[in-house]
Order: sequence, then structure tokens, then C-alpha cells
Amino acid sequence: MTILPQQLHDADEAEKSLSRSEHLKKHLQRSTGKRTHCCSDCGKRFTSSGIKIHQRIHTGEKPYSCGQCGKRFTTSGSLTLHQRIHTGEKPYICGQCGKSFTSSSSLTQHQRIHTGDKPYSCVQCGKSFTESGGLTIHQRTHTGEKPYSCTVCGKSFVQSGELKSHWRTHTGEKSYSCTQCGKSFTDFTESRILKSHQRTHTGEKSYGCDQCGKRFTQPDSLIVHQRIHTGEKPYSCYQCGKSFTTSSHLIVHQRTHTGEKPYGCDECGKKFTASNALTVHQRVHTGEKPYSCSQCGKSFTQPDSLIVHQRIHTGEKPYICYQCGKSCTTSSHLIVHQRTHTGEKAFSCDQCGKSFGTSSHLIVHHRTHTGEKPYSCGQCGKSFGQSGHLTVHQRRHTGEKPYSCGQCGKSFGQSGHLTVHQRRHTGEKPYSCSQCGKSFGTSSYLTIHQRTHTGEKLYSCDQCDKKFSDKRHLIKHKKIHT
Repeated sequence: MTILPQQLHDADEAEKSLSRSEHLKKHLQRSTGKRTHCCSDCGKRFTSSGIKIHQRIHTGEKPYSCGQCGKRFTTSGSLTLHQRIHTGEKPYICGQCGKSFTSSSSLTQHQRIHTGDKPYSCVQCGKSFTESGGLTIHQRTHTGEKPYSCTVCGKSFVQSGELKSHWRTHTGEKSYSCTQCGKSFTDFTESRILKSHQRTHTGEKSYGCDQCGKRFTQPDSLIVHQRIHTGEKPYSCYQCGKSFTTSSHLIVHQRTHTGEKPYGCDECGKKFTASNALTVHQRVHTGEKPYSCSQCGKSFTQPDSLIVHQRIHTGEKPYICYQCGKSCTTSSHLIVHQRTHTGEKAFSCDQCGKSFGTSSHLIVHHRTHTGEKPYSCGQCGKSFGQSGHLTVHQRRHTGEKPYSCGQCGKSFGQSGHLTVHQRRHTGEKPYSCSQCGKSFGTSSYLTIHQRTHTGEKLYSCDQCDKKFSDKRHLIKHKKIHT
């Protein structure tokens, strides 16, 4: 079905009316009896009074007009609700948290957050919803129905609101702005979007998790968060079976199968599967780093990077290996570590056959064949094959030493150097020689020691041809010649 632009508001209003006003339907049925009147346009059946209201969807008739802004409505009840936007009246109050609402149906829906009541269930998969409109939309995931189509590009949508928002990508219209920062929003009828944004200014977080106490600005965010505790992943990929906590994560994942990358950078043309990945990438061009550490002032392009960085200061390592107990600062580091137990090396070099546990390690390895060093120092011009090596190098210029020992206060430019240093305090020597059992604090010292067993001497003096197993011994030897 194709929806014309001028019909968007009508369809949106009709959808909301059908999903949120069961009390009106029931009242009409009680007062006039059975649904004996059939709509000649769409075939739906209504009561005698219900048919009159319904037909206004087809005729476009809106006999009720707002005296303040001129907006028109198909029913007097819709006008009454709208006028409360101007008056600020919210006569329906939640007895549990005190939150107020403009309509009784909104209050009823809100109260289900407290009670957990989800009275509308899908007969196909059993998933439950707090409102009938949510069930109607969900059922379209089974049927594949997308009844709302854009007349400009032909793209179809499950909800009229999605089409309405999409339509504005063609018109460029952004009608409603935040009074504090000026940010624009496309649809005031979806007022929760603007309200949620405004909470970033007020700091209000009305929705709290009853398990861990974490609070959120939106009920949807709370629902997604609670899946951390329950382990629920209701969105599954039909191609590989992988499950996700949100539908948006599933959509992005499915693009790994289709190869679709709908978000392109205007400056370099690079394409991405998700809009947030494009946003982060664009900061490479702009240099923007909006997320700053309150302890050391270091800035980052994305909030996740800041969270990981802050663990340097706190020492937090929340990801633990169940096999050996080792703790890691990120889940990706844990995954890489776990491959040391399984021996899995899924990424192979097509030039030399060497295998790696991660794709990023393979990419870095490829540069040993190509000689590519894409990361250059802005101060001295030195180039590096890895961004991490450039970061460490730049600390030579800045003198930055962000890693401090909690016992003696000594600072280091690299986290690895701090780890080695801390073993002087603990006496830990995790690297043992398989031939004689001698232990060392670093893997490099073990490697040097093992040469005493193999007789390998890699370092030669260019003046007398004497050879050494340890580079430090060669440096000391050369002083004889000078």
C-alpha cells in the first residue's frame, strides 16, 4: 500500500487511536451493541458511532480544531488531549512514583512498568507487550508486512511514524527544537524523544533497575539494561542463529551477511554498516574528541574508549577468564586471551600462512609484507605500522607517563612496563624455562636465557666478529673498541 505525504498524519493518528484507545472501543460497543456497520473503503466493521469516526481517516475530515495553534483532529477526545500540551495539564498521576500524564491510557501503560504486566501476547512466539500497538507492530516481524511506503524512493516501513520520520529525510524538515541547546527533532507527536533529550540537561533519570539500582532516562533503556541480568536476547538472526538484546544490533549484524553498508563518509567515501560507526569515523577528519577523562584530561572520540581508559586509573578488570582466573579490561581482550587456552587461530596470512587469533593482528602482520606504515608522528615524521606504537612514541615528545605504580609511585609510558615493574614488588616470575626450570619476570629475559641451552648467538660485533646471545652484552663489548 502506498501512502501519500499528506496522509501521513492521518495514518499516524489512526494507528495511535487503534493501539491506545481500547477503552473508547469498549465504550462504543457497550452503548450501541455489535459492529453492524461495514466501511465501504476498507471493509472493517464498526458500531454505528464508531463508523463515523473511522470514515474520517478516508475522507480526511477533521472537525475539531485547536484554538491556540490551529491543529485539527478527527475526534473531540484527541483535541482535548492535544490541548493539554498547551496548558501543561496532566491530571492522571501514578500512585507509586508520582509521575503525571495527560491521558488515563498513558497512565495505565506507565503503571505496567511497575507491575510488569504485559497483557498482549504474540500467538506465534509468545512474546508479551504492555500495549496492543506494540503487539501489532511486533506481529509484522513474523508476517514481513511493511504497510507504509515512501512515494519518493519506495522504501517501506512497519510503522507510520517511521515513514513520517523518513519522509523528512527528503524534505529536510526538523520542526521541534530543544529550548536549551537548539537541537531539532522531527516529530513532536513522538514527544518522548524530545523529553528524553531534555533529560540530558536536567539529569533526570526516572527509571531504576530493581536489581542493581542503575537509573535511566527512558523506560526502553531500562528494559534493554535488564537483559544483562536476565540474559534475554530476543532478536535472532535467521541466517546464523546469533541472538541480540536489541533489534538495532540484529539489523547491524545482518549486514555482515548481506554486505550492505548504507552509511558513507562524504569526505573519503568509506562506508559503514551502522550510523554510529560513521559518526565515530568522521571524527578522524574533524579531530573532534568529545569524551574527556576527568582524572587526566585525555580525550576520546567515543564513550566506550573513555570507559576502557578510566580502568587504567581505577585498576578495574571486569572480564575474568574462567579457566585461569586472569582478568582483562575489555571483553575483546578476554576473547583474545581465551584463545591461548583453545589454541584457536582463525585468521591466516595468504602470503606466508602464519595464523593469528584476531583479525587486527593479521592486518598488522600483513604490513610486514607490504612495508606499509600508515601512522606518522606529526612532530618528527617517524612512521609506524600500528597506531599503538605511534601513541607510545609520541610520549617521548610529550613526556607523558600515564601508568603509575600504586606501591612506589613510579610512572611509565607503557602499561606493559608498569606490569613488569610491579613484579619487582611482588616477586612474580611467570615465565619458566622448560629445560632447567629457571623463572623470569619477562618473556624477553626467558628468550635470552634459552639461548644458553641452544647456543644461539644472534648479535655479532662488526669490528671483531665476536658473537653474543644478548644484545646488551654486545653493546657492552663494543666499548672495548672505542
